[in-house]
Amino acid sequence: MSEKLRVGILGATGMVGQRFISLLEGHPWFEVVTVAASQRSAGKTYEEAVGGRWKMDTPMPEAVKKLVVMNVSDVEKVAATVDFVFSAVDMSKEEIKAIEEAYAKTETPVVSNNSAHRWTPDVPMVIPEINPEHFAVIEDQKKRLGTTRGFIAVKPNCSIQSYAPVLTAWKEFEPYEVVVTTYQAISGAGKTFKDWPEMVENVIPYIGGEEEKSEKEPLRIWGEVKDGQIVPAETPVIDCQCIRVPVLNGHTAAVFVKLRKKATKEQLIEALQSFRGLPQELELPSAPKQFIRYMEEDNRPQVKLDVDFENGMGISVGRLREDKLYDWKFVGLSHNTVRGAAGGGILCAETLKAKGYITAK
Repeated sequence: MSEKLRVGILGATGMVGQRFISLLEGHPWFEVVTVAASQRSAGKTYEEAVGGRWKMDTPMPEAVKKLVVMNVSDVEKVAATVDFVFSAVDMSKEEIKAIEEAYAKTETPVVSNNSAHRWTPDVPMVIPEINPEHFAVIEDQKKRLGTTRGFIAVKPNCSIQSYAPVLTAWKEFEPYEVVVTTYQAISGAGKTFKDWPEMVENVIPYIGGEEEKSEKEPLRIWGEVKDGQIVPAETPVIDCQCIRVPVLNGHTAAVFVKLRKKATKEQLIEALQSFRGLPQELELPSAPKQFIRYMEEDNRPQVKLDVDFENGMGISVGRLREDKLYDWKFVGLSHNTVRGAAGGGILCAETLKAKGYITAK
């Protein structure tokens, strides 16, 4: 009998669902036992349901090929097979809100990659190195839902991962005004070049909803738990543009920042290199040993060379320079479907397990 926790993937056939499955292969704590998707995939084996749409660069794990896909809407049936679920469903925001709450009410914890519950006041939105203390709000959420072990926790948008950790590492220098332009990979839209050929040699200067998320979500991460909900921080003020670029994986950010407290370049780099969080202290299975690295070369970080740093779970930063209008500017890079999506979700689940929120049913 396996000692591992039994995991279900909701929305298992989509790109983020596939990334969850590929990253969970051989995981020391978690085992994928259930895959769920829409009615049209239900009843087929996972291999049949995905067909030629496997988008990962590693082969489909043998352990999931013959799993029969369940209907994600059969909440009680799916929940009965697992200890907790990862959610990557492709539905409307209202449908996602409803189905994730339905799973939580079956006493099944939900760790979600979706944006639907990111602003639900008692749902923690966590980057585990930055704000694991926000998981404390789960107790209040359980009271609202009427559950003893069921709850929802979410991870933030992929677009903020390449700069919010940097600004967190510089907290002592008090960043108060930030301008960001993100250059975002097509896998963030669940696409490859094969199914989005118009992105080849193209740049699209708009990604729906992304700029608002990029400006506001860091403030919720830097907020505090108060009276059973998360109260967002008020500073720094972030102004953002988000641009889709012809890159498969990897979101790059060009960032300008004003600091209230003077800092030298050496101090800022040292703050990045030494920044550690709870996942590093606990040595969680998916935690990067070094969360943020600084690269001295003028032409780094680059997507092709650096996106897989720390198996895609680390952040690469370079080109830190003083600025004429702002105090400093830099370039950050993160892997949008690993750290920014499935990998970040898995690290959240590992943190929740370590803190006793996720246990065997």
